[in-house]
Amino acid sequence: MDHEERARLPQELAHAANSFERYLVAERGRSAHTVRAYRGDVDALLIHALAEGVTTLAGLDLSLLRRWLGEQSAAGLARATLARRAATVRSFTAWALREELVEVDPALRLRAPKRDQTLPAVLQQQQIQRLMDALAVRAGEGEATAIRDHAMVELLYATGIRVGELAGADIDALNRERRALTVLGKGNKERVVPYGVPAARAVETWLSLGRPALAKPDSGPALFLGKRGARIDQRAVRTVVEHVFGQLGDTSATGPHTLRHSAATHLLDGGADLRAVQEILGHSSLATTQLYTHVSVERLRESYKQAHPRA
Repeated sequence: MDHEERARLPQELAHAANSFERYLVAERGRSAHTVRAYRGDVDALLIHALAEGVTTLAGLDLSLLRRWLGEQSAAGLARATLARRAATVRSFTAWALREELVEVDPALRLRAPKRDQTLPAVLQQQQIQRLMDALAVRAGEGEATAIRDHAMVELLYATGIRVGELAGADIDALNRERRALTVLGKGNKERVVPYGVPAARAVETWLSLGRPALAKPDSGPALFLGKRGARIDQRAVRTVVEHVFGQLGDTSATGPHTLRHSAATHLLDGGADLRAVQEILGHSSLATTQLYTHVSVERLRESYKQAHPRA
């Protein structure tokens, strides 16, 4: 939504949207990305309400909310997007009720289509090995960014952390003796994740050879740096990962989240406890982690079909 559309909102609606945004930041500790998504959804709802002649929060009712989602469904929006927007609206109206801006919550009975239960992309362990070997060869040539890329990808796979958690990590978050990294996850929840010997070696090489070559006086404590010496941003990490996936040649996987999915699946394949994997990934709900058991079952089924004479 552009600024002109937002400026059209009546004062009461605009004030509510602004206050909800501040609540998400100050009290819920949501990331900037999440806040933008929530605010965009709320603005879209309120613009729709205005088009129907509603100028106050009290004018929001269940039928209006359903019509709003129905229009988006008819326009072809994905079920995952509709589910997220319905969740945003429920959060917004529940907040408005607590703030006594409305007398009843119109979204209590609002439902949206369930998300498509698509299995996440997962690399095979042989693919991971080839990927890491190629990165190690490049890093061995001594270029600072190649050393950094090797360390970042090793750490992403070793820990299963999110790209934002990697980009936000500082040097002192590393416990190099215990091979553990402290990260700040969703909802500002801190957790400690272990990593193995290959990742430790790659990180040590980065800290001793790569980072000093990129660091500037104002680089600060960031663990990973961009070409200009500032803290690396998430887009740069995604670009690195997508590039190395492209060089792999036998996968359509894209983005750092594939490394997270792969780490979780390989942990479970190796016999790790589901609760332990939940802790490592920083999932608030065990149900989210259980998706990876479905991935493992599918892999087992494929292996069975290929190997069993009476499959």
